[in-house]
Amino acid sequence: VLKLHADADAAIFVGDALVTIGDTGEEVPDVPASSEPSESADAPSAAEPAAASTVVARRPLATPRTRALARKLGVDLSMIGGSGSGGRITDDDVQRAAAGGSPPSPVAARPVGVPAATADGEVERVPITHLRKTIANAMRASKDNAAHVTHVDEADVTDLVAHYRRSKPVIEERTGVRLTLLPFFIKALVVTLEKYPIFNASVDEEQQEILFKKYYNIGVAVDTPEGLIVPVLRDADRKDMVELAAEVADKAERARSRELTLDEIRGGSCTLTNIGPLGGVFATPIINQPELAIVGLHAIKERPEVVDGEIAIRKMMYLSISFDHRYIDGAEAARFMSDMVRLVSEPMVLMARL
Repeated sequence: VLKLHADADAAIFVGDALVTIGDTGEEVPDVPASSEPSESADAPSAAEPAAASTVVARRPLATPRTRALARKLGVDLSMIGGSGSGGRITDDDVQRAAAGGSPPSPVAARPVGVPAATADGEVERVPITHLRKTIANAMRASKDNAAHVTHVDEADVTDLVAHYRRSKPVIEERTGVRLTLLPFFIKALVVTLEKYPIFNASVDEEQQEILFKKYYNIGVAVDTPEGLIVPVLRDADRKDMVELAAEVADKAERARSRELTLDEIRGGSCTLTNIGPLGGVFATPIINQPELAIVGLHAIKERPEVVDGEIAIRKMMYLSISFDHRYIDGAEAARFMSDMVRLVSEPMVLMARL
């Protein structure tokens, strides 16, 4: 490294020079930083490709010993998550990946802050990351602009889960793709959007026009160690379950390793967020601007229900839709959710619509 072009804790825009790398004794070229932020400076840095050869890619956090172990076992460190302090990849993480085991749950890499004293006691002052600032601005803009309302409905997904469990081993054996329940819900969402196009729209505030999208680009919220990222599954209506499952897995993994391109998080028409695996009863997701709605999937739990006059144990779940009440009426949201619930409750009806 011949020269560092920025001080510690400085804000560096996409396209600015970070370091200059060369041979020993080589003369350091004068590489000025950009005078203005690039057009994409407001986008999450997780989705930005390197802008110049002087920008160094973010290396996975691991010790030399762990890197040597990874080379020996043929494990790509950029493809696994770290369970150690600050997201550091450990020997156990590498061995687990080599054995084909599931990666550990993401561990947020929390920057080390500066201790400070307040009237109430000691605190640690930690700078807010660029990605977190971007998320905060997007959430604030959504709450400021949209009239948020959330409608919640309940679905009996006993038959869907049974169908999924029958299909999973067959599909995985034939395709090698790990099947989850999420593609079924993506397909149910697309079918429902086709019937209720206002939920697949956005608004041009300047021209005072509603843009009804003729494409179905479904955003899928991904929980990453550094914040929420929403990769977009383009033309979800034209893809089968296996294609969707493979694309979701690929983009979720690359979202967590910050390898998505900017185009892969742009252009969504409606967003789906799967909160269920994290627990809870239900939530009220915030609309992903400039879309008009976001659908939330919540935990599947066994509960006693009355079926044909008899008490039976069924697999039940809540589904929610947060929508912009400026342009969508509550009755329309209720009808939308009722139809989507019907599709996921009766998998044969869903399959017939695909």
